[in-house]
Amino acid sequence: MFSSPYSPQTHIVPVIHTWRDMYERITAENPFVKYIQFFENKGQAMGCSNPHPHGQVWALDYVPCEPATEMQNMNEFAANPNHSDAPGPRDALGRPNLLLAYAHMELTTSGRPRVVSVNEDFVALVPFWATWPFEILLLPHRRFIPSIQDLSHSEIHTFATILGEITCRYDNLFQTSFPYSMGLHQRPVLSASDQESESALLHIHFYPPLLRSATVRKFLVGFEMMAEPQRDITAERAAALLCACSTTHYLSK
Repeated sequence: MFSSPYSPQTHIVPVIHTWRDMYERITAENPFVKYIQFFENKGQAMGCSNPHPHGQVWALDYVPCEPATEMQNMNEFAANPNHSDAPGPRDALGRPNLLLAYAHMELTTSGRPRVVSVNEDFVALVPFWATWPFEILLLPHRRFIPSIQDLSHSEIHTFATILGEITCRYDNLFQTSFPYSMGLHQRPVLSASDQESESALLHIHFYPPLLRSATVRKFLVGFEMMAEPQRDITAERAAALLCACSTTHYLSK
């Protein structure tokens, strides 16, 4: 969806507006919906059978496991008095946020060894717990943004810019149309009595399978599947390789 020499402002901003429009339409017409999941599987390596750029949206009557687990951890962090002085912006209830505190930590670490791209509103980094070789976590860092609906006009444009930078760096890394699974996590659809989702923060995960070249990929099998993931490359090394990639697409040169 984002991988090309095209302009983020011309080609990615409309995608973000489409996400927002779909969110509004789905929630307005389907009161049973509790969670909306936007995602994209790009490339045959990630099981994508349609070669043209496209994504998917699933509307669910429950909060699925991955975002629910994240939300539980964020709630526990916010409620822990030991974290009252945690850095970073506060949520709508004035509490610290786990992911915003983490973004602050990465941005204030000397040399920013895991940061790939950053602008005035968002940061893209290789998290220290990354399983996939060039995994990226995209976060806001300036203020608490619960969902795609809460982006300001200027944040839509900075969001599009950093999405374009990430996918351009991916393609330039091995000069190929870089495969990945990308998913947007955000606040569940709120009900009048729902307070548990107040800690949820808009963020995006990129899980790309390529390891050493356009033809060498990582497989999660054996010990990694049955016990725990093994990291083939450090988060710092992966970030350094991505940072070294241009934000001008190789097909444009």
